[in-house]
Amino acid sequence: MDDELLAAYRVTAYRVRLARGGWATIRVGEPLPAALASLAGDHRWAFITAWNPRSKPVARSTNRHAQRNLLDALHALAATRTVRPGCGAGPAGRHEAGWHEPSLFVIGPDLASLDTLAHRYEQNAYVHGQGAQPAQLRSLR
Repeated sequence: MDDELLAAYRVTAYRVRLARGGWATIRVGEPLPAALASLAGDHRWAFITAWNPRSKPVARSTNRHAQRNLLDALHALAATRTVRPGCGAGPAGRHEAGWHEPSLFVIGPDLASLDTLAHRYEQNAYVHGQGAQPAQLRSLR
């Protein structure tokens, strides 16, 4: 993964849809927002997607199919406690008008399980943490 793409991941807004409406935004290096911290408790969490493998745009139908499979795989993990819809939104730059990708905020799975899924869906990285601790970018390539 090149430096420009890595920098884009670091400044992306990782938005999670809240159960009662609105959004909470996760940012790499910052503590988990209070609304999500109360949901996560002391558990591990991650923000992950199956969209656009290797950060290369693919057809919307392909992305949707992969995302449904990822959601099913997350629900099949015994450790999964909660899955919420999200959207990663990146700044303009590498892609002229910026970009956004539907994503999932998941509480419970360990890093090994998440790494396996991220590799299966050819993702370069995902964001993760534990409890309210600062979000970390986990680079896989």
